[in-house]
Amino acid sequence: MKSIYVGNLPFTASEDEVRDLFAEYGEVNEVRMITDRETGRPRGFAFVRMSPSDADSAIEALNGTEMGGRTLRINEAQDRKPAGGGGGGRGPRRF
Repeated sequence: MKSIYVGNLPFTASEDEVRDLFAEYGEVNEVRMITDRETGRPRGFAFVRMSPSDADSAIEALNGTEMGGRTLRINEAQDRKPAGGGGGGRGPRRF
């Protein structure tokens, strides 16, 4: 499966609307709408999982199209880089 980043979604977009949009290009395995942890409101982006060939077709066809008056930014999702770890930030320790 390939994960697709869907950015600049209208805040009113539903999971079903996103699924229907991508279903024109193949089977949609998963749609994950991202919401704010504190408010539960949509953050304006989602991730869609499809087979690699279907995902490539959808990206090419849908990037730059409009939904709800907003221009969608669609591309292959990138893996998140791990967050930097502790360390305190005070430089090397001297004993």
